[in-house]
Amino acid sequence: MKLCMIGTGYVGLVSGACFADIGNEVVCVDKDKNKIDKLNSSISPIYEPGLDELIKKNFLAKRLSFTTNIHKAISTSDIIFICVGTPTKKGTIKVDLSFVYKCAKEILKYSKRKKIIVTKSTVPVGTGDEIEKILKKKKKLFITISNPEFLREGEAIRDFRYPDRIVIGSNEKKAFDIMRKLYVPLTNKGSKFFTTSRRGAELIKYASNAFLATKITFINELANLCEKSGVNIEDISLGMGYDSRIGGRFLRAGPAYGGSCFPKDTKGLVSAADKYKINLSVVKSVIKSNQERVNLLTQRIHKILGSNLKNKKISFLGVTFKPNTDDMRDSTSLKMIPYLCKKGAKVNYYDPSGEKNEFRKIKSCFYKNNIKSNCFGADLVVLLTEWDEFKSIDFKKIVKNKKFKVYDLRNLYSAGEMKKNKINYYSVGRPNIN
Repeated sequence: MKLCMIGTGYVGLVSGACFADIGNEVVCVDKDKNKIDKLNSSISPIYEPGLDELIKKNFLAKRLSFTTNIHKAISTSDIIFICVGTPTKKGTIKVDLSFVYKCAKEILKYSKRKKIIVTKSTVPVGTGDEIEKILKKKKKLFITISNPEFLREGEAIRDFRYPDRIVIGSNEKKAFDIMRKLYVPLTNKGSKFFTTSRRGAELIKYASNAFLATKITFINELANLCEKSGVNIEDISLGMGYDSRIGGRFLRAGPAYGGSCFPKDTKGLVSAADKYKINLSVVKSVIKSNQERVNLLTQRIHKILGSNLKNKKISFLGVTFKPNTDDMRDSTSLKMIPYLCKKGAKVNYYDPSGEKNEFRKIKSCFYKNNIKSNCFGADLVVLLTEWDEFKSIDFKKIVKNKKFKVYDLRNLYSAGEMKKNKINYYSVGRPNIN
């Protein structure tokens, strides 16, 4: 099939490359010329394991192309995927749908034959109805459907190839047959193909992300209780997770959730509910608790190092919101590091995905390009992101400061082993045995 992906961000680029890899002819279109030039040189603008190789392979096979010519991309394609950003409007919890609606107007302008319009961007319930209103002048040419993505950053290619489910929402049954044919290479391997109304598909995406965010927030709050009551949060997570009704995934205590989805989608769901005068009190509490989590973890550094942080050397291992991505959106580090620097600390950080623009203007914050130089001489090592290379560090060998301490926000290390090695060690939701 001939597919057009409007938007070469995370969703559009990964989906486009993967669709090409299962035999489709895919054109990815974006207004950013620099980005398109890089893609035409097989250089990915985002950090995602395996994506560079996938782009190069399908580009050379001429199944995948990149352009700024939206007119040509739309007119030559049968199925058009809207994959643009849906950020939160500044100062509100409402979703900015301006990019989605602009796409719909471009599709209306350049379409002269039948097309299937697929919304892959995460949008509030009822957005497909608004897209249909924009396209009503050529109503007979279009079928508008919802096909939300469920790609995890760092695992996106695997998630596309082996999805838990493929959700298709449409008010016209013939769309299901066309989309089922598109996804045959995946359903033949056992992936579930789930059909519902268009509004149903839109809400499934928001509800899924809000529920996962709730699990993270719930276990983080329980971790606070565990610390006070001398209980190990990992025992609680395992004991709960063995219940098949609950499951163990997303029950790992740690920093606040971040990234491109959970923060904006929980707010977007609440905003959509407000429109219908429905009070989603649970999700509102999740949002509030997650925001407070960052402050709570930051203040714990004072408990570890004392109230005066002036000239304290603090080294961060990882600053992205999760491993295997360069995504900094809503990462705990974005609030924690500026706060510590403001209090007079000298902060070093190392992240395998490279230096971050967000910290370049902070005078007492420095990027180091390896673990050893980052941690040398530190008073406190903060393990924030669980990259694989952080899981077996000989801290005494690299820090070389007799009184250094480790604050492990991911519980990667054994508290018993740390005590055995005479390292002052602090973790999340576990009894302090120093």
